[in-house]
Amino acid sequence: MFGTQSRSDLALELQSQIPILRPSIHARRANITVKFQDLYRFTVEGNVDDVNVLNEVREKVRSQGRVWWALEASKGANWYLQPEILWVSDGIALKSSLKISTLTNAITLKRLIRKGIPPVLRPKVWFSLSGAAKKKSTVPESYYSDLTKAIEGKVTAATRQIDHDLPRTFPGHPWLDTPEGHASLRRVLVVYSFRDSDVGYCQGLNYVAALLLLVMKTEEDAFWMLAVLLENVLVSNCYTNNLSGCHVEQRVFKDLLTKKCPRIASHLEDMGFDVSLVATEWFLCLFSKSLPSETALRVWDVLFYEGAKVLFHVALAIFKMKEYELLLTHQVGDVINILQRTTHHLFDPDELLTVAFDKIGSMTTNTISKQRKKQEPAVMAELDQRLRRLNSLKEGEK
Repeated sequence: MFGTQSRSDLALELQSQIPILRPSIHARRANITVKFQDLYRFTVEGNVDDVNVLNEVREKVRSQGRVWWALEASKGANWYLQPEILWVSDGIALKSSLKISTLTNAITLKRLIRKGIPPVLRPKVWFSLSGAAKKKSTVPESYYSDLTKAIEGKVTAATRQIDHDLPRTFPGHPWLDTPEGHASLRRVLVVYSFRDSDVGYCQGLNYVAALLLLVMKTEEDAFWMLAVLLENVLVSNCYTNNLSGCHVEQRVFKDLLTKKCPRIASHLEDMGFDVSLVATEWFLCLFSKSLPSETALRVWDVLFYEGAKVLFHVALAIFKMKEYELLLTHQVGDVINILQRTTHHLFDPDELLTVAFDKIGSMTTNTISKQRKKQEPAVMAELDQRLRRLNSLKEGEK
């Protein structure tokens, strides 16, 4: 698709994908809640101010697209895919699965990605930057289709749970919530459940895979993006039966909140509010269920290039943005309402990402890895104790 299109064709396609939203005259006058479709065809509720924000964001997307086209014109087509280069991560030169031509290009690319990948380029750039292309190249070309045929008709605990969750995955979406959409999403999830039996299927993956399908356009590409996400980008064991990796991430997040937002952390602790009540879904669904899709995908742009530390940056930013309101709360329900209202109306990804990277401060992957190792023993001891207690209850029932 991309290899045969000129830059002007791509630019025109991008323009056509980003409509200007025009609320009715009655909505403008009354400032009432309006419904509209976003770029990925999700129905969104907001007021006219939200519509204006989305229009401003889409104009920035157009401008950003022109920057990408200009760089391809000056540096050559697919300049960020050129072989044998180093890139900078956490201040250390590392060899990337995506080889970039120069250190300067790597720094430029990092800045560009934080400002957003144009939607029309997103599938190709994600596939290369994440390592999905490299992962796919290690198996026969027919791997996905062969596995799809081999498992057809097989029933497991994973397939039963997937079938249960399909109708609940973004209900009302004009493609995902159709027989065709359900069948496509089911194949991606079921095939992956057989690829990695340790993961199988975990609730939350349905939302992640659904959004990948909308971006990548094909099942096979969505499957490989899901594979690289679970096997390379995110911490291991996030989606296994006991969710041990997710429990570790939540403990690390609590420590980071105490360090980066001490007033909020102290206030919430005094209230007895456990941040995992909201953050668990953020980390398992990668914000796909909580943020507007166009904002969530801007987070994913950075996630696929910079790694799982991005999730901590964004989660902390959401708390930081509402610090004043949160400090005035006295009830757990009020905290949840503020955070849900905030995430659902974060239509400006630049606002969120500016706080995430400029106001939260630096957090290196190495530092977060050390925090994970520190928390792992306590998590495993807690899960082991929980398992023994469960087995004891089962024995008592016999």
